[in-house]
Amino acid sequence: MAEINRVAFMQGNEALAHGAIAAGCRFYGGYPITPSTEVAEIMAYELPKFGGKFIQMEDEIAGMAAVIGASIAGAKTITATSGPGFSLKQENLGLAYEAEIPVVVVDVMRGGPSTGLPTKVAQQDVMQARWGSHGDHGTIAYVPSSVQECYDLAIEAFNMSEKFRQPVLIMSDEVVGHMREKVTLYKPENLIERAKPSVPPDKFVPYLADTKTQVPEMAAFGDGYRWHVTGLTHNDWGFPTNNPKEIEKKMLRLMSKVNECRDEIVKFETFHMEDAEIVVVAYGSVGRSALRAVRDARKVGIKAGFFRPITIWPFPDKELESMIKQGVSILVPEVNCGQMVNEVERAVHGKAKVTLQSLVNGELFKPSEIFARIKEGC
Repeated sequence: MAEINRVAFMQGNEALAHGAIAAGCRFYGGYPITPSTEVAEIMAYELPKFGGKFIQMEDEIAGMAAVIGASIAGAKTITATSGPGFSLKQENLGLAYEAEIPVVVVDVMRGGPSTGLPTKVAQQDVMQARWGSHGDHGTIAYVPSSVQECYDLAIEAFNMSEKFRQPVLIMSDEVVGHMREKVTLYKPENLIERAKPSVPPDKFVPYLADTKTQVPEMAAFGDGYRWHVTGLTHNDWGFPTNNPKEIEKKMLRLMSKVNECRDEIVKFETFHMEDAEIVVVAYGSVGRSALRAVRDARKVGIKAGFFRPITIWPFPDKELESMIKQGVSILVPEVNCGQMVNEVERAVHGKAKVTLQSLVNGELFKPSEIFARIKEGC
């Protein structure tokens, strides 16, 4: 068996795979796609050592279906992809939200649309993570900025997926996925497991939610419990319904089980926000360039601050607003044409001028490019 407690030098994609295994993942189903392929390669090599299973499906749609099926059978499951594959996974991703199936989906973002730039970095799937699947549901999506965070957030993603009984997304990018850094691989404590039925089979109501968590207990197929799985809006028994009260109850619960726990889910990082007159809000690989630019600004006496969302969904809106003083300038560098900038504008409610710094040439921001905008006052 591979050793978990060790220090290693590896890529972000490798760390994601090792983090998933440490979290108890024992099934990978997917289809290779640049720049996420290393996740699949490591899982194919490592999972059998832990009694797990790897399967390469015929396409991205089937890969998503495979992890849903394995999760229903009781396994912790993961799939990894990039932009075009993430698009193909959306229909079955919606099924997992509706049927409340715990799965973790990794999207190592690249340039688009369509085939776009397979080997280049981008952050163009941010809004697709929230709105890609039709219909309303609560979304949990993490954005790692380092190799260590790839490992840590893989564990966190499985915990949240099991706790809230739904898909959880890890929105990495090509730079984070392929850069190499020191990472500490550890055996996590207090892993969260899905709530199993606490009643005998003849008393089991598959979608009767706990009154406190709003999450139903989940039986695995083969455990002796009867359970109907459908993508149709359903009642507590899991059967399709046209009853307006049952429909509203189901839909509101899909939202509220996440929204009411958003304070527990939301993660972010800050640097010198206490007296900042210019704030840079950045995430993922861009967060690394932005933090260096803010540090350089501080060295020359510019009161710059840094705010990095680690969860992009739910967005840390109230946390950001609470740190923004009236009249502050906010710079949002993104490797897209402007997606998270809209969330920043919404969060600050007009207290600050928000400016987008966009880069869409397949390259990553240099710290000097962000520093130049800070010097200009955005």
